[in-house]
Amino acid sequence: MKSFQAFALVLFAAVGLAQEPDQTPTMNRLSESARADLAKSTAELAALREEIAAAKMPLAEQLTASEEKLANLRHEHERVTRLVDGGNLELPAIKAEIKARQDELGYVANLLDEYARTFETKLNVCELQKLGRAIKTAKSASEDTALPQQEKFERQIAFANVTLERIFDCIGGMRFPGVAVDLQGTLINGQFAMIGPIALFSGKQGGAAGLVIPQTGSTNPLVRPLEGALQLGIATLVESGEGSVPVDPSLGGALKALVQKTNLIHIFEKGGPIMWPLLFASILALGTVMERFFFLAAEKVRRDAKALDAFFAAAGRGDVAGAIAISEKSKFYVLRALGYALAHRETSLQSAMMSAQAQELKRYRRGLPILDTVITLAPLLGLLGTIVGMMGSFSLIGGDLSAPGAITGGIAEALIATAFGLGIAITALLPFNFLNARTDEARYEIEVAATQLELLMQQPDRVIIPAAPAQSPTSGHPTHEPRQILVNS
Repeated sequence: MKSFQAFALVLFAAVGLAQEPDQTPTMNRLSESARADLAKSTAELAALREEIAAAKMPLAEQLTASEEKLANLRHEHERVTRLVDGGNLELPAIKAEIKARQDELGYVANLLDEYARTFETKLNVCELQKLGRAIKTAKSASEDTALPQQEKFERQIAFANVTLERIFDCIGGMRFPGVAVDLQGTLINGQFAMIGPIALFSGKQGGAAGLVIPQTGSTNPLVRPLEGALQLGIATLVESGEGSVPVDPSLGGALKALVQKTNLIHIFEKGGPIMWPLLFASILALGTVMERFFFLAAEKVRRDAKALDAFFAAAGRGDVAGAIAISEKSKFYVLRALGYALAHRETSLQSAMMSAQAQELKRYRRGLPILDTVITLAPLLGLLGTIVGMMGSFSLIGGDLSAPGAITGGIAEALIATAFGLGIAITALLPFNFLNARTDEARYEIEVAATQLELLMQQPDRVIIPAAPAQSPTSGHPTHEPRQILVNS
């Protein structure tokens, strides 16, 4: 702006000089003043340019830093966006995993709750004095809905550890202090001893000693003392932890099971009288199967493919007598049937073939009705034995209910007959199906051979010549019926 003013003064002075020549000094001063102002303005402009140039570099550096920061922020935004997208993709799987873990925790919690509820029923009444607090804590954990899940699991796991410790303590027997009630209803402090399924008690200072039994309406067990040396032996065993058990809690069952080990004869005797018909059926089925297997083995040895080829060759040449002779010499059932049919061809070759086939297949079917009967009869006999045994077992319900083992044992013994009957039927079914398959194979071989023989005998251009009399298929003696032989002309 100042430069423009100086320029205007100079221009004005120049114009004035041109118009007024007498004002030269004044114009010179004005010109000098304008030059000074122009120089000053130029200097200020140069200084301002230098100041701008000096301020431009920091601003450029700040701009570069800001651009780099913006690029970094963009990269970070892209990375965060990718992470968010990946998280959105993985979120359903994570939710499903969390749901599965929650279901597993719920299932385990239900198992632990059920375990805590049913564990008490498996204990002897005297053990409640030792494990009662742990059982109560575990039950309260399952019943308290306001209890955190973690604390609930901690209590349940602690209870499970207590039950595991009990298992190890029970190995070889365990002892623990407690309180019992004698026959007079007096509470006695003493010590319990758990030995297998029985519990013994001995009071302090020579108090009551005997077997521990549950007491109706009370959590304290009742002590039933024994007589003489038995009571003394119980007291010694409980107090010292050493000695022999003076009683048999199984009422002789353990000794009987040890002496009379379970075997097939014992199971047979327990099955009742119906086991004898089942035994007869099994022997009958076994004998039939063995006889059939020997028969099939013999028939396999008698197979003669070469003789069968020679028979068809002779029949194809028209040598009927030679073909019949070959069949009479062979024991192969197919050749026998073909020879019989060829010897009785005058009546009807097809009818004779069917008759011979029926005779041979009858040998294959021998014994199959017996196996079929055994397969059907054995399960029915077993079911009959089971029903009879269960009738005897349930008849005890109206009598002595103090021995439930007799009822359940009778039912178990009654089921033995059904097991044997099913076993016999299943065992006989396999060879029965096998023998049926072999019979079908024999029928197929005879039918194929009969069809081939009929085709050979129906060839044209044949001449009939007389032949020797045929042999009877049953007696082996010659028949008196005339017979003819067909030969190729």
